[in-house]
Amino acid sequence: MLRQVIGALLLTACAVAHAQEEPARRRPGVETAPDLPPIDPNAVSPPMRDVPRESLPVPDRWRLVDAVGVKTNWWDPYNQNTLKADRPLFDDWFINVGVVSDTIYELRGLPVPVSPQGASAGSVDQFGRISQNIFVESIIPSLSFIKGDTAFRPPDYEVRITPVLNYNRVAVKEDRLLRVDPLAGHVRTDAHVGLQEAFLDYHLRNVSDRFDFDSIRIGIQPVNLDFRGFLFLDQQLGVRLFGNRNNNRIQYNLGWMRRLEKDTNSGLNDVAKRPRDDDVFFANLYWQDLPVTGYTSQAIVVYNRNREANDAPFYNKNGFLERPVSIGYERPLNYDAVYIGFNGDGHFGRFNLTHSLYGVVGNISANPFTSRTRPERAKIRAFFGAVEPSMDFSWIRVRGQALYASGDSDPFDNTATGFDAIFENPQFAGAETSYWIRQPVPLVGGGGVALSARNGVLNSLRPSKEQGQSNFVNPGTMLLGAGADFDVLPELRISANVNHLWFAKKAVIEVLRNQPLASKAIGWDTSVSAVYRPTFIQNVAFRASGAVLSGGKAFDALFDTRGKVFYSALFNLILTY
Repeated sequence: MLRQVIGALLLTACAVAHAQEEPARRRPGVETAPDLPPIDPNAVSPPMRDVPRESLPVPDRWRLVDAVGVKTNWWDPYNQNTLKADRPLFDDWFINVGVVSDTIYELRGLPVPVSPQGASAGSVDQFGRISQNIFVESIIPSLSFIKGDTAFRPPDYEVRITPVLNYNRVAVKEDRLLRVDPLAGHVRTDAHVGLQEAFLDYHLRNVSDRFDFDSIRIGIQPVNLDFRGFLFLDQQLGVRLFGNRNNNRIQYNLGWMRRLEKDTNSGLNDVAKRPRDDDVFFANLYWQDLPVTGYTSQAIVVYNRNREANDAPFYNKNGFLERPVSIGYERPLNYDAVYIGFNGDGHFGRFNLTHSLYGVVGNISANPFTSRTRPERAKIRAFFGAVEPSMDFSWIRVRGQALYASGDSDPFDNTATGFDAIFENPQFAGAETSYWIRQPVPLVGGGGVALSARNGVLNSLRPSKEQGQSNFVNPGTMLLGAGADFDVLPELRISANVNHLWFAKKAVIEVLRNQPLASKAIGWDTSVSAVYRPTFIQNVAFRASGAVLSGGKAFDALFDTRGKVFYSALFNLILTY
């Protein structure tokens, strides 16, 4: 008890002494020591004033990570890698090396003709056995040299070279499908080295402190004139002036392309051949957030000038006629076509919308269906429209899709009203997973043409889109359908599409087949596809798809569909470094 009383008295005395001392510490004119924070034993002491500054020099700021032990591997594209332009070779010069392996195996059933030199066992009348298979391997190396601080502004220079090494093998069951010589067999193997990119990109100037700029690109380069590849999507030789304004809200392109000849079996550029006398001049303007935030509008004008009428007839490497088109009088043609378009892509809240509208006017030197002795010029007057509305519901996107390309109702007059593109590659309505878009269905008995080209939706009646000319005397195309995308897993997407197709006009088909049609219906195109990316990114991607065409009345009348299923199955593995 005595010890507790003494302790209490001492605490009371200390409190009284502190209370008497506090006014003195706060009295004006009396300096007191500031309250110091507690000392952190882990804190780093500041440098002393009298000690010289110590620093460790590094070659450049990109190699600061070396000081903390970050190591690079040339084979690792996911981390710091000089070969992937993460750090310069010297000064501010970078190198970017890429390699892609694109492997395709495809099974399909097409309506095909029986060779006039004789039918194989199992072939009946005009139509033969439909099954075919295709194997394609493409190795795509790419090399870019880049100068400039590309993380904050456009590069000062870029030089890029992208060759493609292609091997392809096709097996069919009828004579004369692969080569004009019926003795050439039912299997064709071929190889080709194409040059898909070879350009110099030069940065002309910056026009604002936000790096709005003007640049020019010269050489073989990719060009896509709209959002979905409806008009011109290719890699071609030319010059393009491009840039942006208003903090990148406005982007523009001005360009000229001279079309290169394509290799017949691979579809790649063939730079060993003289470029075609086919020029494409274009100007387009993209305006972001117009008319609302999140939507981009585009206006475009394109002039396609073709002067191949004076050339000798052009046969592809398999011996089939490509130019002039093998319909009517097979008459050589020149044409001038001016396309005016308005496109848009974006969203209005949760509602997504992509649309494309084109009108085309011009002249053709001679209508291929008019008299041989009195060829008449034809005026081009055609139009095109496509729309894709969609909406997202968590992991599901539901889409609608509609397309109309005008057709020619009278092939013998002096007006060509069938819409055709320059080089289409539509990313629409299932794209290459769709049967009608993926497969080149031949117009058996109506000329050496296909109804629609491979990787094309338009019924343009060309021999091929790679080597043929545009044809504005065609039946046109109508498409109406729906689709959905399901992100089942972060690395797995499944898509499904159902489309119904018609000819817009049937007069041209009736003339070529000398056969009246009671309907315009091509049929139902049903497809499903899956994309699996095991690493969640595009470096490893496996795609598989299947499609079936259920013929409508017009298709059944044109082709022998009894007991046949027209199908397409595609397997594709893409490896990217």
